[in-house]
Amino acid sequence: MFSSELRQAIQASQARLIYVLGADHALPHESSGCPVFCFLALPLQAVVLASAVQAAFENLQLARQQDALQLELDRARIEIDELNEIGIALSTQPDTATLLDLILRKSRDITNSDAGSLYLVEETESGEKRLRFKLTQNDSVKVPFAEFTIPINASSFAGYVALVGEELHLEDAYQSPASIPARINPRFDQESGYRTKSMLVVPMKNPQGEIIGVVQLINAKRSAHLRVNAQTVNEAVIPYPASRRSMVSSLASQAAVAIENSRLYESIQTLFEGFVKASVVAIESRDPTTSGHSFRVADLTVGLAEAVDRCDTAPFREINFSRAEMKEVRYASLLHDFGKVGVREEVLVKAKKLYPLQVELVKDRFDFVRKAVQQGHTERKLAYLLEKGQQEYLARQQEFDQEFQERLAELDDFFKFVLQCNEPTVLPEGNFQRLVELASVQFQDWDGQSRPLLTPVEAGLLSIPKGSLDDMERVQIESHVTHTFNFLSQIPWTKEIRNIPLIARAHHEKLNGTGYPLK
Repeated sequence: MFSSELRQAIQASQARLIYVLGADHALPHESSGCPVFCFLALPLQAVVLASAVQAAFENLQLARQQDALQLELDRARIEIDELNEIGIALSTQPDTATLLDLILRKSRDITNSDAGSLYLVEETESGEKRLRFKLTQNDSVKVPFAEFTIPINASSFAGYVALVGEELHLEDAYQSPASIPARINPRFDQESGYRTKSMLVVPMKNPQGEIIGVVQLINAKRSAHLRVNAQTVNEAVIPYPASRRSMVSSLASQAAVAIENSRLYESIQTLFEGFVKASVVAIESRDPTTSGHSFRVADLTVGLAEAVDRCDTAPFREINFSRAEMKEVRYASLLHDFGKVGVREEVLVKAKKLYPLQVELVKDRFDFVRKAVQQGHTERKLAYLLEKGQQEYLARQQEFDQEFQERLAELDDFFKFVLQCNEPTVLPEGNFQRLVELASVQFQDWDGQSRPLLTPVEAGLLSIPKGSLDDMERVQIESHVTHTFNFLSQIPWTKEIRNIPLIARAHHEKLNGTGYPLK
């Protein structure tokens, strides 16, 4: 009596069971577990039976409405889950190019679109806004791609949507309504053998309502695996369903926010990059002889890190650098000399052992002695002439002149020696003693005071065995590392690049434990 087919029909809301009991009001054992809508007992009146049947039909209708609502609810839940997943994916992608690809791909996925394009609004130098064709995708044909711009006007569907800011849905792009001034350009279809039919063009608006781009979807398909051409288009392509159009609009809004966030992130990166470069240029401008040094150090250091990262042999096989670590290395390399702003400029640019002013003072001193020697020579000859007469003077004139030239040559030799010692090279051992001897040479200044040809400070600087810095100056130069660390530590670095101050501080350390400042 109660077949499995009946049970299935009742469970599927295709039937309702009204059971009429006999005079004994007994239930047959087959009814156990079978859902009965209602029981009626004999004797049965027609009006009662009619009411029961009407109630059963109403119950069936309500059950079907409930099932339909449940299906709609399930579909809405799936759509919300899809949008949430897409939103999460969009919000976690900082790279603009990857983000745009993701936006277009997801828009096509949720609509089964065979093709699509993405445009971004950009402003020219003259202030005119245009649409830049940034991306295209097509499952059925290969599309040659090159970026270009189009005007925001009714000359194209994308330009029209960017102009009016409203969604455009066309069941057949070649039969657009007369109320839409834009028309399709058939050249691509003609050249490729493709056939554009259904189209959905959606503006991407930011929270302020500003249009920042357009998503253009082409040919919604019955099934994702189908391919579209002029022969298959009518069978494969359908209009865009209203529910999917709503999802694309929602996705476009999320995409606009994601694009603006990505642009903001890139602008912050560009701003920071500009700040870093400007800082490096400002520091290096204090010492023109090392211009470009920080940029060269960054290029070489990052290049070494990349080579180590690629190496698959010992001893670097286990050493790898993440993108964040590479960024740390680069910025630390660029900013490693930032602390030189705290070093006195005369020390920073000191190229030789004596400062330029000191060299000028030594030169002036030697010039004074030369003139004094010349004056003494003239006075000596004149006195001899007056005392001995012209004949004896002429006999010894050559001797006087030779002594004079020898004295000048000695002074010139001394000065050349000073200039030689002033070079920041390794000082030969014998030069120390000669400097001591030269420092002991005295001369009479214009007021008759006896003064050294080289002052103790000058002699000490010229005695520097290597380089151009004495001990105190070297301490000042080496302090730039500590200044760099202190300055960079004031910057609120993000977590991924917070080691920049530590890396920069170690740029004069050596693997054997020497170096500075951590001696």
